[in-house]
Amino acid sequence: MDLYARARELGIQTDYIDGQGHRHVTDAAALQIILDALPVRISTRLLDQAVVVRSGQPSRTDLSQATAFPLRWKIVAGVEVIADGEAHDRTIDWPADLPIGCWRLHLADASGHTEQSPFIVAPRAFAGDFDRCWLLAVQLYGIRSARNWGIGDFTDLEGLIELAASLGADGVGLNPLHALFDDRPGDCSPYSPNSRLFLNPLYVDVEKLPGFERAIEDQSMLPVLRADPTVDYAAVAELKWRALRFAFDVFKAGSKGERQRDFEKFCAERAPLLSRFACFEVLRHKLGKPWWEWPDEWRQPDEAKCASLRQGEDAAEIEFVEFVQWTADGQLRACKELADRLGMKVGLYLDVAVGVQCDGFDAWNEQTAISRHLSVGAPPDALNTAGQNWGLAGFNAAGLERQSFEPYREMLRASMRHAGAIRLDHVLGLKRLYLVPHGFAADNGVYVQMPFEALLAATAQESTRHRCVVIGEDLGTVPEGFRAQMAEWGIWSYQVMMFERDDTGSFRGVDHYSANALVTFNTHDLSTYAGWRSFSDLKLKRSIGIDPGESDDARWHALTMLSDVLRHHAIDDHDLYAVAGFLARTRSRLLAISLEDLLGVIEQPNIPGTVNEHPNWRQRLPLTIDAMPAAIDVAALKRATAVRSRAAV
Repeated sequence: MDLYARARELGIQTDYIDGQGHRHVTDAAALQIILDALPVRISTRLLDQAVVVRSGQPSRTDLSQATAFPLRWKIVAGVEVIADGEAHDRTIDWPADLPIGCWRLHLADASGHTEQSPFIVAPRAFAGDFDRCWLLAVQLYGIRSARNWGIGDFTDLEGLIELAASLGADGVGLNPLHALFDDRPGDCSPYSPNSRLFLNPLYVDVEKLPGFERAIEDQSMLPVLRADPTVDYAAVAELKWRALRFAFDVFKAGSKGERQRDFEKFCAERAPLLSRFACFEVLRHKLGKPWWEWPDEWRQPDEAKCASLRQGEDAAEIEFVEFVQWTADGQLRACKELADRLGMKVGLYLDVAVGVQCDGFDAWNEQTAISRHLSVGAPPDALNTAGQNWGLAGFNAAGLERQSFEPYREMLRASMRHAGAIRLDHVLGLKRLYLVPHGFAADNGVYVQMPFEALLAATAQESTRHRCVVIGEDLGTVPEGFRAQMAEWGIWSYQVMMFERDDTGSFRGVDHYSANALVTFNTHDLSTYAGWRSFSDLKLKRSIGIDPGESDDARWHALTMLSDVLRHHAIDDHDLYAVAGFLARTRSRLLAISLEDLLGVIEQPNIPGTVNEHPNWRQRLPLTIDAMPAAIDVAALKRATAVRSRAAV
């Protein structure tokens, strides 16, 4: 069987038509790397995919033509048989009262052939217990305050929650809080994490920890960091990690009372992943190489070896990593509890990156379901004619199916732990991923099909368990029926007003927007409202050699079209509050308004396709939290959002 035939059998699409109508066929050398990188799928003869059942609804599954009857089936939870039966034709009608969960289906046909498959019984995702509300969208790192150490932290987040509540919002939306690399502070993109399972310790307010004072005997750097217009990640990291180490020393030397019990409880709750993460971080620092170049004994996670490592000279260092995660988790939990006390209906809305760095913990910990040799990206289109390689490792179908989708669930649980809503970046990746092998150009990738229905069901299960709304970032062109299938499972859409225009460039009216959606004017990858109106985004991109994909004439036309749609809805002005008022009238149950827009910031947080040309993920807001209310037209904002649930606050 040749490479291309083998790829077709595995559901890999090796040719595609790009955004300009050109046909691409994946190079054979690139395809060989892709095939070698993906785990071999368990051979099946009776079923071709995991079985998914919607709780409480009739459901049936068709067996393959190769099945010999009668066929015996049973659904198993550990050693317990939940249900069993016998099939005499090619359709199995499943019992209607199956319990919610992820089980194993055992099949045995008359020929003696046996096989197993994941069997998922799931409800629709949590729908939210609110009508319509709005959220304050924030890049946490960019927050200024009189007390922080040059980067926004979890105490600042408490201040933002109080500010949002006073403005009538029901939550605060944040950039990803995923763990990055403590020894590579310059790699600061929150969308390129070391791990999506743990938190970024730079957001810890170290001044809340006993013992931090010893870390900053010379405080001369703090005023400099607070005044810096951008986050100096290297300087911030040096100070904060030193403070965290002093705080750990105080913790270890102190009484073993309530804090110790809380720490032990946290470690038990997050076991075994937390222990593995701590061991990984210690090994990464000791060995100084990517994990695939480590000694053989450490190239795969091993519980016995990790336990042995904990008994040796690295025991304290391992516990330090756990202490830092406990500290970060506790401060984030306090933010969630504050939002609850203030009656916020969403609280924290957290973003989840589409992939991870290949040399990070998640890729080491989950080598079957994540391949380090392949990067998630996108094929060439009108805006990116060379295609995109995001440099991130993503999940693969065969590895997830082998483990009944548990690695994906672990990621969701970590993200939902303190959140009332999450956004899945590039949710199209649940259906298909465009993968590019390392060393090849972005146009030499392939589309790999994912177990969409099973992943939606797993998402819905975790959403219901955690009472957490899930929003899928479904921007751009998606396959026919994709959004409908997502909606059937209760996963919300993500609608950005900048993109909601017809073929003539006219902005769509309020009736166009879906009820189960988050609606916003822009995103962190797009211009701010002030930058958009002033053409500053176009000027900046041209100045650094990037084609903005839009002429000045096209922008003037867009501004005219915006005024037209606002006037059509009896909104006479065209400032930010007019746009907020327009979006507030939509049926969409969540509206996000960015803090940058409320403060009139011109430059956007991130310009895709740049590295050093623009201070991506570094820009700080011009005002401290205390000064923000005076800079926001609070009365205008409350009028604009009056139709939303907390407008009377």
